[in-house]
Amino acid sequence: MNEQTRDIEIEATALQIRKIGNSVGVILPKELLARLNLKEGDKFYPVEQPDGSLRLTPYNPKHARTMKIARDLMREYRDTLAALAK
Repeated sequence: MNEQTRDIEIEATALQIRKIGNSVGVILPKELLARLNLKEGDKFYPVEQPDGSLRLTPYNPKHARTMKIARDLMREYRDTLAALAK
């Protein structure tokens, strides 16, 4: 199965909101879980796109932004941090 065929199959899959205990949830097909590289218990994030659609991703954009800031600060203050680590 090529990439385009797989895209069409995933796009054609309708997800249904179901009652799970006292909550509601969405059951994700195995193919979608494999494509997102997710397994039971993993977290993924809905990211709203400029056109109003949602993208599901295991990548947390807020965490990535925070880590970039931390790396930049550590690079800027590496001498100070090295001195404090002694």
